[in-house]
Formats: sequence, structure tokens, C-alpha cells
Amino acid sequence: MIERAPAPPPAAAPRRPSLPARVLGTRAERLAEPQPPTAGRVAAYVVLFVLGALVSLCGSFVQTLWTPAGLLLALAATGAVFYGGLRVTGTKLGAGMPLAGWFLALMVLMVPRPEGDYVLWPTLASYVYLFGGSVLGVICATLPTRSGGFLGVPGPRR
Repeated sequence: MIERAPAPPPAAAPRRPSLPARVLGTRAERLAEPQPPTAGRVAAYVVLFVLGALVSLCGSFVQTLWTPAGLLLALAATGAVFYGGLRVTGTKLGAGMPLAGWFLALMVLMVPRPEGDYVLWPTLASYVYLFGGSVLGVICATLPTRSGGFLGVPGPRR
């Protein structure tokens, strides 16, 4: 009786990247992108801070005006600004600057006016917007970046 060698396993089909990897790029692709010059990053930080404050202002009105779709729209815009800052600058501060502007504007909007009115009423949707935006900001600020340093200064080789 002749024994045959087991047949080799069939060749695996090339793995298709997941939807987030196709939209946002893989980690290797993101880390291989060139970093903008320092002057460009500093200007971008200022613009991102102001953009974060504007998104906070608009989001506080939109989430109240069109509940619940407005809440989802406001959170999507908030997350897009945080992630966009991370991708544009390539640093964690790129996500932190719009987060700081967003949070500072929200704190100002939550203070009651002298007439007794609120811009951002203490409702469940407002608290979800505050908590959800904070979580999105922290998530974006902890994603891998192109530089090893906080401000974009290259870190040690890994």
C-alpha cells in the first residue's frame, strides 16, 4: 500500500481590510505619512482650538434643536474635528487642541446668564453630548501618531 502525503492546505485568499481600515487607513499607512513642518503645525493648533470651540457652540444648539438626530450629528462633527486634528498634525496635541477649545466653550455655555437663562440646558441630551464628546476626544488623543513626542518632536527609534 502506498501512502500519500497530505494535500497542502488551500491558499488563503488575500484578506480584505475592514471598513474602518479602508476609510481611515491602516496603522502602518498612517504612521508612514510625512509630518507637516513645525510652523504649519503651530498654525494648525491655533486653528484647531478655534474650530473645536465653534463645533462646541454649534453642537450645543444642534443637539437641543433636533433631538435625537441632532445629538448624533453633533457628536459626529465633534469626533471628526478631533480625529481630523490628529491626522493633520500627526501629534496627540492635534487632537488635544480642538478638545480643549470644545471643552472650554462648553463650560462657558453651561454657566447661567444673568437673566437666569441657559444656553446649554441641563438635560439628558446635553449630558450625553458632554460625556460622549469627552470620550471621543480621549479616544482620538490616545491613537497612535506619526511622532513619538507630544509636540511632534521625533521620539526614539522603535
